[in-house]
Amino acid sequence: MINNSYNDTIIVTEKDLDDLNHVNNVTYLQWVQNVAQKHWSTLGNPEIDDKYVWVVIRHEIDYFFPAVLNDVITVITYIGDSYGVKSERFVEIKKEDRLLAKAKTIWCLLDKKSMKPIKVPSEIMNILLSNKA
Repeated sequence: MINNSYNDTIIVTEKDLDDLNHVNNVTYLQWVQNVAQKHWSTLGNPEIDDKYVWVVIRHEIDYFFPAVLNDVITVITYIGDSYGVKSERFVEIKKEDRLLAKAKTIWCLLDKKSMKPIKVPSEIMNILLSNKA
């Protein structure tokens, strides 16, 4: 297990499938976003959430093996480097010990009032650094 990671468990349902009867690429992307948001909700606080919001500016996903109906999937996320207005987040999607897909997402911090990018302030940078993998 990766230090400072956050895990979520998902059971593949029919709505997750595409015409080939395996998990749709868009579903993987949704899992990537959902686990990141759930992880941040355990790290942040209402004061930070009132002032700032994270938005995705880049996703990179590599697919290795398909997931199918009723598979039990573990989605693992952890924080990478943070710099300027950005923070990296990594996600691994596994079935048991088999890596099905992995993603790297770049998140950008916005000032919630202006909705413009803002340099990650020390209060958030401290959270990110203390929870970096």
